Amino acid sequence: MDHRIVSALRACGADPCVAGAARALSLAGEHGAVGLAGAVVDRPRRGAWLRGTTLTVGAHAAGSAVKRVVRRPRPTHVEPLVGTVGRHSFPSSHATSAAAAAVVFGALGARAVPPLAAAVCVSRLVAGVHYPSDVAAGAALGVLTARLGARRTTGGPA
Repeated sequence: MDHRIVSALRACGADPCVAGAARALSLAGEHGAVGLAGAVVDRPRRGAWLRGTTLTVGAHAAGSAVKRVVRRPRPTHVEPLVGTVGRHSFPSSHATSAAAAAVVFGALGARAVPPLAAAVCVSRLVAGVHYPSDVAAGAALGVLTARLGARRTTGGPA
């Protein structure tokens, strides 16, 4: 089922507009910039934005660590639209950091982040660099990491 879904969504990337959006969203998957921008713009809550940035980066690191343990290869039955840093697929680190950003920055009122995070997750499938289970596991890890981290830094739920 994973293979079929990747094949179907990667086929959508044959449209140049869809391919361009998938490539752009791969770059937008680096959510630390959102937190830094929030820290500059929202001075009264600068600390919260910076903690959120730290949680998002930490989530990305957690995804990368799990990826090194699991070592699942990326899809090879489709031509990828984007380059990747490594050859391992599970979990998607983009999905991990995107979901963490949705939790922490969404809680700070950045309403555009959750839909952007969802688009980043789908883009990894359209780009042909992850299986749906990679993205789902990455998103779950990102939410878990953000919630646990928020509890530790604030003493309460995210």
